[in-house]
Amino acid sequence: MRLTFVNLTSEPISISQSLLSRGLCGGCQIHNDVTEEIGVVHALTVKEGLLKGYRNDYLLMKSLAPTRERADSETGTSKEWLINPTTFVVQLSMMFGASWQVIDAPQDCPWRVYCSRMTTTHYKVLILTRRKMSSFLSDLPDSLPLSAVVLPGTHDTMAFYGYPVSQCQSPLTPLSTQLLSGIRVLDIRLAIVNTQFIAYHGIYPQRTPFSAILASVNAFLTSPQGSRETIVMSIKQEDFAIHSYLTFSKLVKESMMANPGGWKEPGDGSGDRGMWFLENRVPKLGEVRGKVILFSRFGGNGEGWEGGLEGMGIHPLVWPDSSREGFEWMCKSTLVKAHDWYNIPSFLSIPEKVALSTRILIPGVHPDDPPLHTPCYNPIYTTPIPYHPPLAISFLSAASFPLSLPPIIARGFGWPKLGLGIEGVNSRVGRWLLGILGGDSPMDLKAGKPTEPEKDNEPVEVPEPRVRGWVLMDYFDEPERGGLVPLLVECNFHGRRPGEEGWSR
Repeated sequence: MRLTFVNLTSEPISISQSLLSRGLCGGCQIHNDVTEEIGVVHALTVKEGLLKGYRNDYLLMKSLAPTRERADSETGTSKEWLINPTTFVVQLSMMFGASWQVIDAPQDCPWRVYCSRMTTTHYKVLILTRRKMSSFLSDLPDSLPLSAVVLPGTHDTMAFYGYPVSQCQSPLTPLSTQLLSGIRVLDIRLAIVNTQFIAYHGIYPQRTPFSAILASVNAFLTSPQGSRETIVMSIKQEDFAIHSYLTFSKLVKESMMANPGGWKEPGDGSGDRGMWFLENRVPKLGEVRGKVILFSRFGGNGEGWEGGLEGMGIHPLVWPDSSREGFEWMCKSTLVKAHDWYNIPSFLSIPEKVALSTRILIPGVHPDDPPLHTPCYNPIYTTPIPYHPPLAISFLSAASFPLSLPPIIARGFGWPKLGLGIEGVNSRVGRWLLGILGGDSPMDLKAGKPTEPEKDNEPVEVPEPRVRGWVLMDYFDEPERGGLVPLLVECNFHGRRPGEEGWSR
């Protein structure tokens, strides 16, 4: 069995295979633990070779070997001595029919470990830094514009009821859990019921009052782990057939002001808006720590808001219904590219949906360059692309009755790797991210040529992937117990160069 180890951390990791034999002697079980050294995988490199199997324990630890930079140094004035470094045991055992999975590791392990199936005899193991999902934005510099940040999000954030038609998130993942799990873009759909807002999905009530949503968000942003985070809250009207946009817009503003994190109309031009960022532009991260960026998919011409459309947050100029090709608009000096094709014909369109919704997440890939086997996102640029990084907003969600219900599209069904089912959107996107993080550039993926070392056991530099944008999904915690969100978060720490995209480090 061939295993490729990809170390995406900043430190060398020593890997050994545990050759564990078990036997019985006098009714007692005997363990004979022998390890076989595989080698040291330096930071941001690939190492591979032929192994005797993958259903074994592997021992990971901080390497006693110096980093390559240290080894090349003549001075050696500062050395890190690791005496009896802690060893972490992980077991690679690919689940039946899975294309990738999260490998269980001890809670105190500093790494996340993923395994993906390349072929029937080749598996790739990615080792990532275990980042705190509840506060990952605090590790990014203030100078980054939000267009150059990957923000995981949930489509129809509060749609916990009405399975399988209107439910889009598991009831086991309430809003507080989503925020602690790294979700930073909230898609809030509201309708007026007895003079107050209730979360809705289309015509289906989702029970949660808007006031409770605002209280949860404010509690997170004022907590120690959330004080340096930022949240984008998209608000959309679901009862437009009953209430006018003016009534809806007026009540949104009143609710925002009256609830935790709100503000009082000063009348003196001080501009205090509590926890809200209400300017119609894409800010830098340092401007909005501890704040909520309003993304207003309501409001007509901004009547009743100070400054009109310039005072109700990011306000899209267009939002075509279920545009397959995607659409774009200018938000001040930032080009916004969005993909929200939800009305797909059936689950057979999942591959096309994934190709189109992920394509815009790779900056620098020409829009006319199609993905493998699938027509691609190909907008017509009506304005020149400015210097500022474009903002990509991609909805991985889709739903139509009866063959494209949200659980089917997000999760898939059956055992697709065995030809007995359909792989869902979330699993496909996870596999796509693992491929890019593991060394397959967009061109490699298109050509079907994975990065290979020239010789076995020879370290190979991992190319810098560059995935950017806001990504909204259904059932965000599936598959693999929330394994998709950490992959999206990890993209924020790769493909960075000083001076580009506002990266100041």
